[in-house]
Amino acid sequence: MHGDGTATPQDVTGPLGGRSGWIDLDGPVHYMDFGGPANGPGIVCVHGLGGSAVNWSGIAPLLTDRYRLLAPDLAGHGLTRPAGRGVDVAANRALLHRFVQARAQGPVILMGNSIGGMISLLEASAAPSSVAGLILVDPALPFVPAWPDPFVATMFALNATPGLSGLMMNRRRAMSPEAAVASTMSLCCADSSRVSGDVVAQHVAMVRQRAAFPEVTHDFTIAMRPVMSTVGHGRGQSYRRAVRSVICPVLVVHGDRDRLVPVWVARATARAHPSWSLQVLPGIGHVPQLEAPRETARLITDWLGSAGRPAAESARFTAFNA
Repeated sequence: MHGDGTATPQDVTGPLGGRSGWIDLDGPVHYMDFGGPANGPGIVCVHGLGGSAVNWSGIAPLLTDRYRLLAPDLAGHGLTRPAGRGVDVAANRALLHRFVQARAQGPVILMGNSIGGMISLLEASAAPSSVAGLILVDPALPFVPAWPDPFVATMFALNATPGLSGLMMNRRRAMSPEAAVASTMSLCCADSSRVSGDVVAQHVAMVRQRAAFPEVTHDFTIAMRPVMSTVGHGRGQSYRRAVRSVICPVLVVHGDRDRLVPVWVARATARAHPSWSLQVLPGIGHVPQLEAPRETARLITDWLGSAGRPAAESARFTAFNA
């Protein structure tokens, strides 16, 4: 155990073989090194709100025969405690940038899920020379006029309301790690039984370790509140401008039963950006990398060999530092 309470690498090495590592970026940042060819295209995986590096443990073994994968825990997520750093989208975009600069010698492909997709898009806009391509898995995209899922809309409203948000998080903290993971998988998957038992076990282990962090409730609330305004119609104009400025190759993989980011949002965004590639997975929810890892890996590999080939070739000589 580190002095700040973060776990040692061996505590989080799971049955899927990801190697746990740490880097100091104004405080400890935890990441998983899933391996892959040393000279293969470098992919940095960016999890979503409330997630962690283990969100990629299901798909990583299906990609590392060709690609080199790292996955950081953003500040306030996983085992990366804030240590005085911000935990919102802007702060974690800056942290991701520093992680890429410290761990890679050249541009990388960013693969982001949900809010991780938003952060990846913002990074590609702010630092285009650092991003060879984007793989967006059910990303949080600018909203289009649509009727939201009633349960999800209610959940976000409660979590965004001072006072009620604390009650919601305290209720979740009272759950067992197993129940908390099951609840999240039920919300994020169309059929959570498709998620591998080994992958579920890694998520349970992560929740169990995070339970020792007293700031978890506060971090989640602070991280979540700016999200709706970022993707909304009013204060979300800067995000729309950032999305329009992205020049690298982009693949969007989206489940058509996503309750958090409805598939019509992805379709509308793809129509507005005809150079992007959109692949829709039928019967799949918000986390295809967990619910349908083989299908998702196939789509990614096919794209990197076709429309995304320039991204793979640009990142091919990226050598991650040890």
